[in-house]
Amino acid sequence: MSAVTSPIGSEVLDEPSCPPDLVRATLSDIARANMLFGGRAAVWFGVKRLLTGRRGRLTVLDIGAGGGDIALFVARQARKLGTTLEPLALDRHPAAAVLCRQRGLPTVVADACALPLSPGSVDIVVASQVLHHFSRDGAIELLRAFAPLARVGIVIADLRRAPAAAMGIWLASLALGFHPITRRDGVTSVRRGFAPNELADLMAAAGLDATVHRRPGYRLVAASRAPYAHS
Repeated sequence: MSAVTSPIGSEVLDEPSCPPDLVRATLSDIARANMLFGGRAAVWFGVKRLLTGRRGRLTVLDIGAGGGDIALFVARQARKLGTTLEPLALDRHPAAAVLCRQRGLPTVVADACALPLSPGSVDIVVASQVLHHFSRDGAIELLRAFAPLARVGIVIADLRRAPAAAMGIWLASLALGFHPITRRDGVTSVRRGFAPNELADLMAAAGLDATVHRRPGYRLVAASRAPYAHS
């Protein structure tokens, strides 16, 4: 296990060598869970806070984009507010990048720990259910790497750790016929999740000013405005 990887369990998407068929199956299940259990809505809650008072055309980088479901959702929601969000998807798995490109999303294949982008190259950075894959030190370093990329701010969305959440995702994944690996990894994801104060501590340790919000579906969201944000 990498020194930056969470020491709590492991998930199949932790491995760059995960077989493409398994990547696709897992991401399909995650997209359904995001739709049904608040994942997409949580990210939009954070993005909407950063869009307050803004109109026009902005770029949003979705780090760990998976199949692109969240990037597409926030772009649709933004249009209702009169804002055009141009998504850029980034994922380490080539199979995920293929899914994103099939859905019309510009996509970069890269590791979140080695982002091939320059400071101030996008308006908003989004990372949904990414941080829990990392150790505390790894998560802080990741946040420090994300922040300079964004002209407007960053949105971190992740899972709130709770026994009820772990039981809930296990039962729901059974009822919905998720892949057995997704069922197992869903519980691991919750175990790797955060209490609100833990996520707040990570944000502060990375030098980011953000309030952590509880959202439906055992979700946590932190939106941090760039101190140098342009109007």
